[in-house]
Amino acid sequence: MAAARAFFSKAIRHQGQPPETITLDGYAASHRAVREMKADGLLPEDTKVRSSKYLNNLIGQDHRHTKSRTNVMLGFKRFRSAATTISCLELMHRIRKGQFDLAKLGLGDAATPTVWDAVLSTR
Repeated sequence: MAAARAFFSKAIRHQGQPPETITLDGYAASHRAVREMKADGLLPEDTKVRSSKYLNNLIGQDHRHTKSRTNVMLGFKRFRSAATTISCLELMHRIRKGQFDLAKLGLGDAATPTVWDAVLSTR
């Protein structure tokens, strides 16, 4: 329970404002932590709490493609090669989903290395 409360406190500090809605899975400690934080005034009373074990999986589902590609690899020896490979896989996935527009970078007729540097830095 203390870990769930610490997580929520840190998340609220990081965001700068309390959430309007919190989606939780079936883990009882999370529900109890939210109830106690509401009682202590750390969360507004009108914060909605939804309970669904599937709604929190949206991010996991979005990364499923990358996970399936990297799980079959033997592993990476260097962090830089892992970061570059995963960035490229994520970029291909974003392009496929229509979430990335190269024209928004405003590079014009830049050379290929410049384009790749700009693309990989916009993660």
